[in-house]
Amino acid sequence: MFGSGLDENSGVSSVVLLIPTRFVWPYGGRNVLLSGSFTGWSNHIPMSPMEGCPTVFQVIYNLAPGYHQYKFFVDGEWRHDEHQPFVSGNYGVVNTIFLAREPNMMTTIFSPETTSVRPSSMDVDNTDLFLRLETVPRISEADIELSRHRISVFLSTHTAYELLPESGKVIMLDVNLPVKQAFHILYEQGIPVAPLWDFCKAQFVGVLSALDFILILRELGNHGSNLTQEELETHSISAWKEGKLCLNGQINSNGSSYPRCLIHADPYDSLKDVALKVLQNKVSTVPIIHSSSQDASSQQLLHLASLSGILKCICRHFRHSSGSLPILQQPICAIPLLGTWVPRIGESGQQPFAMLRPNASLSAALSLLVEAGVSSIPIVDTNDSLLDIYCRSDITALAKDRAYAQIRLDELSIHQALQLGQDASSSYGFYNGLRCQMCLRSDPLHKVIERLSIPGVRRVVIVEAGSKRVEGVISVSDVFKFLLG
Repeated sequence: MFGSGLDENSGVSSVVLLIPTRFVWPYGGRNVLLSGSFTGWSNHIPMSPMEGCPTVFQVIYNLAPGYHQYKFFVDGEWRHDEHQPFVSGNYGVVNTIFLAREPNMMTTIFSPETTSVRPSSMDVDNTDLFLRLETVPRISEADIELSRHRISVFLSTHTAYELLPESGKVIMLDVNLPVKQAFHILYEQGIPVAPLWDFCKAQFVGVLSALDFILILRELGNHGSNLTQEELETHSISAWKEGKLCLNGQINSNGSSYPRCLIHADPYDSLKDVALKVLQNKVSTVPIIHSSSQDASSQQLLHLASLSGILKCICRHFRHSSGSLPILQQPICAIPLLGTWVPRIGESGQQPFAMLRPNASLSAALSLLVEAGVSSIPIVDTNDSLLDIYCRSDITALAKDRAYAQIRLDELSIHQALQLGQDASSSYGFYNGLRCQMCLRSDPLHKVIERLSIPGVRRVVIVEAGSKRVEGVISVSDVFKFLLG
């Protein structure tokens, strides 16, 4: 929409671009109004609840480029959004917004003093009449390379020893243990993976992960499966691993398996080497194993290294010098090739983004996890708003009360499967826990990294402010692929 005026000096009409701007109040109320410098603080603009989100109010108002102040009038009380930029002025504490005159100059303010503030619950709506206005600052290649270099230097000069906790335990499994028993151990210990020890060889020979159980349960569900429920009770881990090689075609013409090498690291390996082993081998953890002899005949398992642990080291090291890493202050939507995003309408060449409804079958979820090669799937409602997330490690919940022996994967819904791993008093969704760590597209990278460094967190779901509509996912692997170039 354009407003017209007359330039008194030139006698020709001038055109003022009015930018349709969406304001959001996501904190509930019965009657919510918007007022600001653009209304002279005298007129109040009614806001309406969003469809499907009755506690989220919104309104679109056309603003001229420039600096504006605004507040919300909620149920007869003046309020400001503490999660948005605000200042104290003649009208008390008010929120602020700056709209640039040129679309490519549009910016959201991020400074060291304000990066702890949650970014915008307000964005720019556009129609076909307008160019896309991106509320993101430009990012320079120099800033990216500088940040990558400093992180690379840190990772190259620090060793895996720094990942070792002062105290704790590491669970390892005997390779001859029945699969059923191993399934229960992972569930009871709350761990998704465990190294495998072969007493005959006196060495570690592999790992057992949640993906193994997904493949086992899918094999059990196949009508032509050679593995039965009875065999699961006695089937050893080593027998399953051999069977898995057959399924994957990794058996040679003599009927024996190809030599397998356990992906592990030495405590003196650099953090960069450990991170690269995780990324290049597409594994979630790397055992840190100390060998006291040259031939590795005496092995001691010290720790299971993960990218989250390495990320925590980065956060700790740069905590008081974040300014030396300019990339950390950038909003994630401005960083190229970071994460997986839901394709926008009209975009071509994009891979489909995997999401499922809560009533979808567990069988569909497991197939998607395996065939799409992803570690988690957002569970959304009919508006694509985030409800929960189903991860590979959630499969261990089926060990509870031997649920795996009593259900059919194509008859159990994802919602029911998630409930198996929850307490009876738990509500649906874990927005305050570790399951559904969320961020906004305008959040700075340092905030996402801090969340990914929390033990047990492996991905952050990008959602739209207010509606929680899923916009993408950033995993800890995505962050390292970007940081290491």
